[in-house]
Amino acid sequence: MTVHEAAGVGYQRAAGAYERARPSYPMSALAELTDALSLEPGRTVVDLGAGTGKFTRLLALTGARVLAVEPVAAMRESLAELLPSVTTMDGTAERTGLPDASVDAVVAAHSWHWFRQEPALEEVERVLRPGGALALVWNTYDETVPWVRDFQSIYFRRAPKGLPSHQDGAWRTALDARPGWSPLRERRLPNPHTTTRQGVVERMLSSSHIAALEADERERVRREVEAVLRRHKATRGRETLELPYTTEIYWTTRD
Repeated sequence: MTVHEAAGVGYQRAAGAYERARPSYPMSALAELTDALSLEPGRTVVDLGAGTGKFTRLLALTGARVLAVEPVAAMRESLAELLPSVTTMDGTAERTGLPDASVDAVVAAHSWHWFRQEPALEEVERVLRPGGALALVWNTYDETVPWVRDFQSIYFRRAPKGLPSHQDGAWRTALDARPGWSPLRERRLPNPHTTTRQGVVERMLSSSHIAALEADERERVRREVEAVLRRHKATRGRETLELPYTTEIYWTTRD
């Protein structure tokens, strides 16, 4: 199994910007999942598509053993450098390399939409112990904010046909149709991210299909983001900005 081309190329190229510009997740999300997944010392949790470890570092706070699975070398190297106490593995959601029935929980933070749904679910079912749990987490923009809506439109205008997105709901359809899982539970939590003008630009440039563009087109994207920040009163002339996110968390357990 290989990763999607946009993710493989873009995230390899933009791992540094990804780590700098992407938000973390609220501690309330960790608290919710700590209880729901019974994360504690003696338990083992897998972070699928762990990236540079944005959610991995929170999982490590629970005392559970954390296994971070990440197929993109640059992302995996950044994670290993930042979190030397975490076991970092080269693998995909569809082929983790983990033994059968070896983990208590699987988490995918802002990554599950990249996976091939049926093979990924088969692999999760294989590695989970009886009664194990799956949790999916995403940070999404608050597009009710006018400048954020214009910022996001730059991303969508350049999105290639068929680019994976959790917003299409395909992941939920696949999970709901699969026997052996409890009804999906969910929470939405505010996650405002304080950043800088440069951080907003880097957030866009760290997007998979944007980072995969040629240099001249990436520069054009940069100029478009800067134009949005100049155009809106809420961002014009400000060095410190708040990029409003909502953290969505979903979890289910094996019957």
